[in-house]
Amino acid sequence: MATTLRLCSGGGGYEWLPDRDLGLDLPTVRRALESRGVPVVDARVMLIAGLGPEVTISRRGRLLFKTPELRDADAALERLREIVPALR
Repeated sequence: MATTLRLCSGGGGYEWLPDRDLGLDLPTVRRALESRGVPVVDARVMLIAGLGPEVTISRRGRLLFKTPELRDADAALERLREIVPALR
């Protein structure tokens, strides 16, 4: 998987964009996160996961980390990669 975290234009968070559409099965991702004790809000077209910073997960694989701290976003990304193999 090719990309790194980058600061969002407003500076209030970081985003991670995969180099291709991942076509994530959001119900499967939700179950994987919940089985690890991660609180998840299922908004049907995206998931919102509580991983320290709040993380929005889209079907295409775009991740938005709602934190101004790079290290917090990076730690949440690594945890997501452990739980969701498609993000590796």
